[in-house]
Amino acid sequence: MRRFGLALGGKMMKMIDIGANLTDPMYQGIYNGKVKHEPDLSHVLNRGWSGGLDKIIVTVGTLSDCGSAFDIVKNDERLYCTVGVHPTYCGQCEADPDAYFASLCHEIESHRDKVIAIGECGLDYDRLHFCEKNVQQRYFEKQLDLAEKYNLPLFLHCRNAHVDLIAILLRNLQRLPKRGVVHSYDGPLVAAEALIAAGFYIGLNGCSLKTEDNLAVAGSIPDEWIMIETDSPWCEIRPSHAGSKYVKSKFPTVKKKEKWDPNSLIAGRCEPVMICQVLEVLADVKKKSISELAAQYYNNTMQMFFSV
Repeated sequence: MRRFGLALGGKMMKMIDIGANLTDPMYQGIYNGKVKHEPDLSHVLNRGWSGGLDKIIVTVGTLSDCGSAFDIVKNDERLYCTVGVHPTYCGQCEADPDAYFASLCHEIESHRDKVIAIGECGLDYDRLHFCEKNVQQRYFEKQLDLAEKYNLPLFLHCRNAHVDLIAILLRNLQRLPKRGVVHSYDGPLVAAEALIAAGFYIGLNGCSLKTEDNLAVAGSIPDEWIMIETDSPWCEIRPSHAGSKYVKSKFPTVKKKEKWDPNSLIAGRCEPVMICQVLEVLADVKKKSISELAAQYYNNTMQMFFSV
């Protein structure tokens, strides 16, 4: 198999993708409801392992995602997942909140060895057409009950809602000993500093590196509080992004999905192996070596999610 990713001195660096949406239909070859190619998740995963990934955390954003997520992670000790309700899906809880959360508890308890965080949960004020603020806030706070009950960290989502997210976290801080990470961070430095002061890590991916302002924020976040991710199949570093000028690793791609082949990535679909590009951008922005940052971010992630 072709070797992807970053190697120094002939030795592949270890990385952990803290957020990959591997249950997305794209990895089954389905785009906008239409089948374009055969399922290729096994090829996607093999590229990731070949590229230096040591572990991948599969993101769950709704109860209906749990079945497919656990099918993906059950037979591989390198794969883990979150369990929770994405803010844009919180409306699903409204019909019978007690039953919905009882089902979430059942999923966690039935797969306790694979569930390492509660989430993806949080607030998203950019997409209120999917779910109103008050509903998002109510069920975000209710998911903190799960973090407390199972002594698990949070895998947090925040879009244009940092003031409210931080306020909710701070008033519940004493019952969240493991804290967590705000993934796909694209907010201001002042909010990142407030989250770090409360004990939360900052997750960075391609969506965190779109603009020069984003790069300035990323460059100012202390490395001991950073984790990296892809949020695949989303959040690739596109040519139009400010961070793209620092990307060094290139991958063979096919532009037409119908021309899929197992040795090429599909243009426009992010994969876990592309996490090395996030690392490359951060190394350039921070003027530090890739190996130094890779080791720091790996250790940060191990400490939060995998320490005994």
